[in-house]
Amino acid sequence: MKILREILRWIVFIGFVVVMTFVINTYVGQRTQVKGHSMEPALQYHDNLIVDRLSYHFRTPERFDIIVFPFSEGEDMYYIKRIIGLPGETVQIIEGEVYINGVILISDQFGKELISDPGIARYPITLGREEYFVLGDNRNHSRDSRDPIVGVRHRSDFIGRAWIRIWPLSSFGIVDNE
Repeated sequence: MKILREILRWIVFIGFVVVMTFVINTYVGQRTQVKGHSMEPALQYHDNLIVDRLSYHFRTPERFDIIVFPFSEGEDMYYIKRIIGLPGETVQIIEGEVYINGVILISDQFGKELISDPGIARYPITLGREEYFVLGDNRNHSRDSRDPIVGVRHRSDFIGRAWIRIWPLSSFGIVDNE
């Protein structure tokens, strides 16, 4: 009888762990891996991240947040980019520099190089309600809102915000979103 109770406890414990893992992965966080070089130097190829799926239910996305969104509907491939333009703003790239509402974005410490191809942002893009303009930090090696295939992103597209780098262990820690 004692062995049966112990087995039952283990079954309940394992069931609890499985249920909690499902809940956390579905509603709180999701693991993803960086593929490509578009977010260097902030994120490196093969970095493993935990994506915070919860916070945008309680607050709005902010400029410079690193967000994750699907490549296209129904696929298991994701883009990881940094929010540059916010709803209601007008974004344009002139002579390699990002302008927000006609003012150069001088606080953009993440994009260290002049942008060689402004793409669709060579002309002013006014963002609608819940729309965001996103760029990779490695501006000249990123497929982002400048590309009409990616375009501006709607808030409902966001899986969440890059939160913790879990691999490699030498870089373990909170992802710089500011």
